[in-house]
Amino acid sequence: MMMQPSLLRATNRLLTRHLPKPRTLSTSSEPIPTPLHSLHLSLGGNMVSFADYSLPVLYAGENGGVMKEHLWCRSDNKASLFDVSHMGQIRWHGKDRVAFLERVTVGDIAGLKDGQACLSLLTNEKGGIIDDTVITNAGDYIYMVVNGATKHGDMAHFKQQMEEFSGDVSMEYLEDSLALVALQGPGAATVMGTMLKDSVDLEKMPFMTGVDCVLEGVEGCRFTKTGTKRCGYTGEDGFELAIPADHAISITETILSNPAVNPTGLGARDSLRLEAGLCLYGHDIDGDIKPTEATLGWTMGGPGSRRRIEGGFLGAEHILKPDGKFQKVTKKRVGLMGMKAPAREGTEIYDGEGNSVGVVTSGTFSPSLKKPIAMGYVETGLSKAGTEVMLNVRGKMQKAEVTKMPFVESRYYRVPE
Repeated sequence: MMMQPSLLRATNRLLTRHLPKPRTLSTSSEPIPTPLHSLHLSLGGNMVSFADYSLPVLYAGENGGVMKEHLWCRSDNKASLFDVSHMGQIRWHGKDRVAFLERVTVGDIAGLKDGQACLSLLTNEKGGIIDDTVITNAGDYIYMVVNGATKHGDMAHFKQQMEEFSGDVSMEYLEDSLALVALQGPGAATVMGTMLKDSVDLEKMPFMTGVDCVLEGVEGCRFTKTGTKRCGYTGEDGFELAIPADHAISITETILSNPAVNPTGLGARDSLRLEAGLCLYGHDIDGDIKPTEATLGWTMGGPGSRRRIEGGFLGAEHILKPDGKFQKVTKKRVGLMGMKAPAREGTEIYDGEGNSVGVVTSGTFSPSLKKPIAMGYVETGLSKAGTEVMLNVRGKMQKAEVTKMPFVESRYYRVPE
């Protein structure tokens, strides 16, 4: 159903207004251009400063605007391209790199097979989340991507921990030598298949795996199949491409030459990830929130798994019991629906008796569902789906209901059996 132009413009303004600002330690007075900056301008990108970088919040043109860009990514046989070059790309070297990373993250890094990746969390001494990260076993090194708004703080933390670590490990920050783009959507595999030809069998490439590859004759590219990875997190099947900066524009232009691909900005990126029930660091998770409060305990493995039994990561004693079970928490991250108007970050949540029981951390209007959705934290006793709560939305109390996430069913790829 086609939306009336006036309603479309109003919805775009609403979605853009609810775009969260990254909480970052500023390192420059002027936004840093990514290797794709001139391409964004030629495509009509509306550029904003985000995590110290100049990035498009949306694009002009027939398929531009947050609403259209969002729905394109959810449409059959379509794919959306995002510039996520602001993210921090790191290579870890040394014979003890796995041991070190299992000190600073909660994941089973030793259990990663060659080419396999996992979503993990960096924790502090109190068990709070410093950042979320995707870690890939690239064979002779480990490839890590961290959030752009936190990468300098993350690396300072790593350096401090390396001073206290007696093993052989070194960190190689790739800085701006590699651009990073995410191609997300139901048509992403078809698009990439035309570029990779027979070099990678995408049908047999599982979710959360990566390989080094040659793209358009350019060596030194890295190709990762993801869906939840922070710089491509939409809930759809998708891929992330690390491309040598000098060749970023030519390869990206080739991808965009496929009529199934649409350039997509930060506005749609945020509404897509919220529909998928995925966290944005600095808003839904931070250094004062534990993985178990954020319902991210699965990143440590299931009951009886090695990382939960052994612990060994920073703050483990504040998250795990000696037997590997989770310690009880007083609050949990939940989804919220049923509001008449979008609830912004910071909106207070109340129980039926008027007691403050939590806060909204992310909220927007869902283009796919055509209704407001939100994410936040409530007291553990009120975290069950179906629990009725009240939200104070701009001075007016509105009924809402705790709901399971994702709000929109995820479509991550599974290798046929």
